[in-house]
Amino acid sequence: MSELIEYKCPCCAGKLEFNSGTQNMKCPFCESEFDVDTVQQYNEELAAASGNDMKWDSQAGGQWDNGETNGMNVYSCQSCGAEIITDSTTGASSCPYCDAPIVMSGSFAGDLKPDYVIPFKLDKKAAKAALNKHMEGKRLLPKVFKDENHIDEIKGVYVPVWLFDADADANIIYKAEKVKRWSDSQFNYVETSYYSAVRSGDISFERVPVDGSSKMPDDLMESIEPFNFSDAVDFKTAYLSGYLADRYDVSAEQSIARANERIKNSTEAAFRETVNGYDTVKAESTNIKLNNSKAKYALYPVWLLNTTWNGNKYTFAMNGQTGKFVGDLPVDSGAAAKWFAGITAVSTAVLFGLAFLLGIV
Repeated sequence: MSELIEYKCPCCAGKLEFNSGTQNMKCPFCESEFDVDTVQQYNEELAAASGNDMKWDSQAGGQWDNGETNGMNVYSCQSCGAEIITDSTTGASSCPYCDAPIVMSGSFAGDLKPDYVIPFKLDKKAAKAALNKHMEGKRLLPKVFKDENHIDEIKGVYVPVWLFDADADANIIYKAEKVKRWSDSQFNYVETSYYSAVRSGDISFERVPVDGSSKMPDDLMESIEPFNFSDAVDFKTAYLSGYLADRYDVSAEQSIARANERIKNSTEAAFRETVNGYDTVKAESTNIKLNNSKAKYALYPVWLLNTTWNGNKYTFAMNGQTGKFVGDLPVDSGAAAKWFAGITAVSTAVLFGLAFLLGIV
């Protein structure tokens, strides 16, 4: 006996039932009706656009040559667990992620060798200037924060990044709506029409980045994107001189889920741009198959500053190649209260003056 197929309502996803009176499929929840052929086609397309096949060849990075890691030291943070790599001429006393003291734990050995590195193009002076500009005009910024934050402790860090290439073969169904509103002397009317927009095609991705450090928040790293890969060069240890390098603790395999999420979101957004003429559009079902997928390992330049004020941690980051700067600033609650009180007083004075002119008071 064949398995009974359950047909979903394209409008509300409820279970459709056959209506003998109209000879159509009817939804008992939203009362929408569809002919049998339309429902059959919709369910076939829904089945074709469900499930993903997003597998990767994640053999990124290479092996170090003999003697290539000589003189490279590893510093460990006893607070957050970060491991920082430097050359013998570059000392490190505090963690770039939490500012806690770090101690040398030994010589560097093992791990994969990066395939590429984007060298720093902007120096510490530029990073300090960007931080000062970031704080300009912030009336509610605590004075003590601006005066005492240790901008001299801005650190140049090479962040480990896994780069994913793939060709995506996608089938996506978008649920779309058109809303019509009108009125008469008695009622306001709203008519909502539902549509399924099917899109299929291929799209290629090159070097989708996922940072390989658990200490570097993904949202912070992605906020200072993009990095211009045209400046990337084959990795050489000389580029580490004078800078810190974070030792990756998230493997390429562990980064695949984030890469797949970024590819899925980007694919849905790209195909979404072809669905026009509707009031609302959202992806209902997505099927993506990856081909020619592979990963590489690179180091990206970032200027980092972590500072604490009033018991809270604040992190600032600047793209060491483009200068894009991000970071949240604290608000002095006392200054904010005075500022809002001033605004209220001015507004009250204006209203009183207006009332006086109008002869109300």
